[in-house]
Amino acid sequence: MKTLDLITIGRSSVDLYGDQIGGRLEDMGSFSKYIGGSPTNIACGTARLGLKSAVITAVGDEHMGRFIREQLEREGVDTRGVKTDPDRLTALVLLGIRDEEGFPLIFYRENCADMGLTKADIDEDFIASARSVLATGTHLSHPQTRAAVLKALELAKKHGAKTALDIDYRPNLWGVAGHGDGESRFVESEKVTAELQSTLHLFDLIVGTEEEFHIAGGSTDTIEALRAVRKVSDATLVCKRGAAGAVAFEGAIPDSLDDGQTGPGFPIEVFNVLGAGDGFFSGLMKGWLDGEDWPTALKYANACGAFAVSRHGCTPAYPSLAELDFFLKRGVRRPDLRNDAELEQIHWATNRQGRMGGDWSTMRVFAFDHRLQLEEMEGYTPDKGGAFKQLCLQAALKVADGQGGYGILCDNRIGRAALHAASGTGLWIGRPAEWPGSRPLALEPELGPDCGALNQWARENVVKLLCFCHPDDVAETRAEQEATVKRLFTAARRNGLDFLLEIIPSKVGPVDNMTTATLIRQFYAIGVYPDWWKLEPMQTREGWQNAIAAIEEHDKHTRGIVVLGLDAPEDELAVSFEAAARFDLVKGFAVGRTIFGDAARAWMRGEMSDQDAVAQMAQRYARLCTLWDDARAHVNDAARAPGYLNEEERL
Repeated sequence: MKTLDLITIGRSSVDLYGDQIGGRLEDMGSFSKYIGGSPTNIACGTARLGLKSAVITAVGDEHMGRFIREQLEREGVDTRGVKTDPDRLTALVLLGIRDEEGFPLIFYRENCADMGLTKADIDEDFIASARSVLATGTHLSHPQTRAAVLKALELAKKHGAKTALDIDYRPNLWGVAGHGDGESRFVESEKVTAELQSTLHLFDLIVGTEEEFHIAGGSTDTIEALRAVRKVSDATLVCKRGAAGAVAFEGAIPDSLDDGQTGPGFPIEVFNVLGAGDGFFSGLMKGWLDGEDWPTALKYANACGAFAVSRHGCTPAYPSLAELDFFLKRGVRRPDLRNDAELEQIHWATNRQGRMGGDWSTMRVFAFDHRLQLEEMEGYTPDKGGAFKQLCLQAALKVADGQGGYGILCDNRIGRAALHAASGTGLWIGRPAEWPGSRPLALEPELGPDCGALNQWARENVVKLLCFCHPDDVAETRAEQEATVKRLFTAARRNGLDFLLEIIPSKVGPVDNMTTATLIRQFYAIGVYPDWWKLEPMQTREGWQNAIAAIEEHDKHTRGIVVLGLDAPEDELAVSFEAAARFDLVKGFAVGRTIFGDAARAWMRGEMSDQDAVAQMAQRYARLCTLWDDARAHVNDAARAPGYLNEEERL
């Protein structure tokens, strides 16, 4: 049984992309870290388009190797074929965007991990599970890796899989250009041509730029080169032509490239060509494996390539299937796609899992980000506050016990040690940004006036912002608070951080069934699209329905809602959980003082030990988790019962 659509094989790396645009690589001052390498990029790009993809490669037994493996898993790529090499380091690449034509890069690949692949690393059962195998040219450049690739291709043929080649010619990786020539895409070499041509008969699909077909065909005349390739291979040949699009040839090569099969192109601004070919190939594989004709497959490919050349980075630029569908239906609104707000919102929302993994369909969050409430307790000191929050983290980890669906809210001012210790534990981690109790809303001073300090936050931190607001706020207060929310939201997006917006109108004025829904619409109207909403428990089904309708009419891809506690006793929370659990968009709760309040007061006064405080908080947190899980299970059981009406039908 074919459980995979695609296995790619070849290089993987950590790409360090210069953040400054328009300067020399020598002058870059900071870099963004992404995964890279053609087969790795294509595996991620096709996974985003809904294919079940895997990659055969190797990484070092160190931090960068673990980053690649973890990021592949977040992207939904099968990592069974990723070998950890104990003796070699993970490959690195430094890249920059100089101008529309200059993209300097340096490969750090001397005896790197992915070049340690051998025939022994190719598992026949794994290859047999795939509908297709895709190789890239670099791994044909060395006898050892070449043997591994050829074995994979032969097994693919044996088990009826399609085979594809990305020529992916990098002269310096073939040893025909120097280390400083990473940007070079073509150097003539009879040896390279001979090595490539000896393998071309193994492929059903061969893709390359005109220059790449020049090396594969041994001629700088593109038509002659394609005809030379055709003499040794029956594959469909797809030639990429930059702004002119791409053409496919299934049979004899005509006298003009214009006579090949084509798909529509897209008039967009070229911002970054690095990785564009991998985006193109991702779209092409989607169409090819779905059985589309070549014009349709080329349309997908051209669109994915358009996304890639308009954004920073390689894999991060590639679209999700929802994004691709939206783009193909709506078309180009502005040539610089990265500045198309509507398109970028869909890109962000539908690719979030690749930035922050985990299954957050259920949210059981222990909130101990409180600052003012602790500072007012008898016996509080900053040191004791920090120590207590470490006890809160212990309680959270005890209840979570390594399972998914658990999280914390923890601040950096009092709870810094706990916040840092939580990183890497598997917990969802929210971090507050507001100055406690402020109205009009003010932010923690550590963020800076432009929220620039967010670039120092761990990438798994979720920016949490609490705003006391009401639809009846005077215009000046509303405008000031909305400006603060928008400034922080924009900075969170700029730094790749999820954003949670908590709104509490009941502390400001009377509430009814439309209060929360009205506030939600006001924030969407100013261009704020929270990844998470944290809302007060509403007393009526109508209130919940109105709030959810307000979210879904603006953002079909929101992560969801968590219910806050407001120091309510457990019995009241149980009732609010029962009401909220009826709605799929409500994913769980984020509750604090109900869990830690009594323990904190006793511990601060020296009346409770560390062990007893952890035990009490863990017990209360676990009970709330059970209350939520039971409420959700009750709704699910009712949905399966004969005669049950769903929420829409009951109204």
